[in-house]
Amino acid sequence: QLQASGGGLVQPGGSLRLSCAISASMHSFNVMGWYRQTPGKQRELVAARISGGSTDYVDSVKGRFTISTDNAKNTVYLQMNSLKAEDTAVYYCHANQLVGGIRYDFWGQGTQVTVSS
Repeated sequence: QLQASGGGLVQPGGSLRLSCAISASMHSFNVMGWYRQTPGKQRELVAARISGGSTDYVDSVKGRFTISTDNAKNTVYLQMNSLKAEDTAVYYCHANQLVGGIRYDFWGQGTQVTVSS
């Protein structure tokens, strides 16, 4: 239901844009976001967009990453600028729904981002 793309190899200081195509109306989701994970570490929330439009970012990416949505394309983006080696990770898109008081979580497959010279 979620299809992530856009990862790759980029030099430090470079930019990448990740895309997450969702096979449903984005209005049905309460929160959409991006997580990342490196070997041996827990998956961490990088950026989230809450229904209503507010956004939240982990401190380490504030001012560098921007989450946005295109409702017409049912796609969530993560624009990543000024990339650093520590941004290297597998990135996952995520969305959740609240239906009848029950939370449902949906994950896309990961896309590898490698920042290296």
